[in-house]
Amino acid sequence: MKEKKLVFMEHDGAIDDLLSQLLLLTMKEVEVIGINVTPADCFIEPAIESTFKLLQLFGNENIPIGRSDKNGINAFPNEWRARPEVINALPSLINCTYNLDPYSLPEAVDLLIDQLTLADRPVTILLTGPCSNLVEAIRKAPHIRGKIEQVVWMGGAFRTQGNVQTYQHNGTAEWNVYWDPQSSKELFVMELPLVCIPLDVTNNVPVNKEFLSTLAFQSDYFLSNLAGQLWALTIDTIPSYHYVYFMWDVLATSFISLPNEFALEEVKAVVSDRPPNAGQTQLIERGHPLKIAVDVNRKVFYEYVLNQLKTEISLQSTATALKV
Repeated sequence: MKEKKLVFMEHDGAIDDLLSQLLLLTMKEVEVIGINVTPADCFIEPAIESTFKLLQLFGNENIPIGRSDKNGINAFPNEWRARPEVINALPSLINCTYNLDPYSLPEAVDLLIDQLTLADRPVTILLTGPCSNLVEAIRKAPHIRGKIEQVVWMGGAFRTQGNVQTYQHNGTAEWNVYWDPQSSKELFVMELPLVCIPLDVTNNVPVNKEFLSTLAFQSDYFLSNLAGQLWALTIDTIPSYHYVYFMWDVLATSFISLPNEFALEEVKAVVSDRPPNAGQTQLIERGHPLKIAVDVNRKVFYEYVLNQLKTEISLQSTATALKV
């Protein structure tokens, strides 16, 4: 029997991150060995609650969760960060048992080091939030580089406009990079086997009403119903005067199972860590080598997501989680 792919996930608690966690947990070929939560696009306590509840629905409470208390150089807007409070009140999650003390969890960097050190084969690091924990972990324990098979990061905007629209910025950066541009710069310098799933390709996969309507037709499936509830919370940004909600993190997560459906390009790039373009990922010949996704088979991707959300979860796990 083929060994499962080991994956350690780093996310920052937003709706798209939690949907990505949900998608990752449906992948039968994957073994998740840990999840770190960083208070970037979330407030940490409710995001840890959401993370644990999703694990519980799959009967995976044994997967360790790490807590990061890092403060980014450039904070996400508070109104975005508050979404996990709403998520925990959704009908599919509000009655889940939750008795985890978020302050008892291991520190995120230490958990990442420990899990990679213990791994018996190379690990894929999935980043759907900032890269700060990974960079610090490698700085603290350089030996873990040898345990990293690849890093898949929803990060960057290489040949397209960024999605940061704020003071003293020219709009060239993507938020996960911009939150901690210094660590992002260092990640590129480390020259890991890095694959970026940037805005250049995620801009091709919006969360539109056509997709939500199709998902609603399969809402008899528990995960489809839950995902529909989560994506419905984004409707006030589809469209808004600035933002359209895309499948940023979900697309990056799908790369774990669908690598052959992506067109990748080998490039050299650097990250700016100063205004007015802090966080900009710049293609430059004297830069550092990495791969970026430039296209994806949209039809296969959407069909894959819809099919995975038909995954049946254990009735016993669901009953335990919901105290039925």
